[in-house]
Amino acid sequence: MNDYFERLTTQLLEQNNKISYAEARTWIELLWEDFEATYAKAGRKYQGQEMTEKILSQWINNYGSRLHEVLIEKPKYRELFEQKKFYH
Repeated sequence: MNDYFERLTTQLLEQNNKISYAEARTWIELLWEDFEATYAKAGRKYQGQEMTEKILSQWINNYGSRLHEVLIEKPKYRELFEQKKFYH
């Protein structure tokens, strides 16, 4: 699974130069977990890590350059990042 996270983290860093490696990796892990949990709650059959990677890759292509802006709008994520205390 680490290979998936590494590929997606690299992809996100290519799209967004306003975040650090640690922040990008955290975003990937959070999005991965959220996607799989939401997919399961919806009662959908699990289609594997390849499917999750494909969806996250699409999200990164569409929203990756602005992902850091979510911290302003979503207290849930802002709190998680503040707890990790990322410094550039």
